[in-house]
Amino acid sequence: MFDAKTTKDACVSWIRSYFAQNGPDCCAVVGISGGKDSSVVAALCAEALGVDRVIGVLMPCGEQADIDASYTLVKHLGIPHYVINIQPALDGVKAGVGESFSLNAASLLSLPARLRMVTLYAVSQSHNGRVANTCNLSEDYVGYATRYGDGAGDFSPLANLTVQEVKAIGRELNLPEQLIEKVPIDGLCGKTDEDNLGFTYAVLDRYIRTGEIDDMVIKEKIDRMHALN
Repeated sequence: MFDAKTTKDACVSWIRSYFAQNGPDCCAVVGISGGKDSSVVAALCAEALGVDRVIGVLMPCGEQADIDASYTLVKHLGIPHYVINIQPALDGVKAGVGESFSLNAASLLSLPARLRMVTLYAVSQSHNGRVANTCNLSEDYVGYATRYGDGAGDFSPLANLTVQEVKAIGRELNLPEQLIEKVPIDGLCGKTDEDNLGFTYAVLDRYIRTGEIDDMVIKEKIDRMHALN
């Protein structure tokens, strides 16, 4: 029963209501990765608040091979943006911690995501802003986010939308197809989301919405991840 236009309009209305209650003069601050989630969130905020009240923040860590997608998004929407390279901050934390102990692999993997959220809040507090959480329902269902990293934020426009629904809303917002269908990667170890999860978003979304799934091994994995989350 999902209708992209009706849902898009409801999201826009909700964002306007959120800002009316939680910062009528504030702007939305969105970390721009160039993928569908941050692109849709930025576009929803731009429609709800106007382009002048949305700040995009591009946060490469050194060289980012796919940063052109992020530039495509901010140019397409016409929103103001900053480019803040987190590599020096990452090096500084690693060097500081390294004087006492060695970070384990999981900590090293999560650190860039957490530094990006620190950066977003620095921008937000300096610009009278509210930070957007860009996670979607599919990611939230299985806990596929970094705690205090991309899993943080002040408001979460996609919290009730699966990956397939986010894509449909992206098309309703007339976003470039290359952004909507950009293969999601974690931005940390270079693997795709689906590589890390061990199943596709299409399978997960169907299971979330209908309870139907063909592979019982994958069902058990999804159920376990959801329970742990």
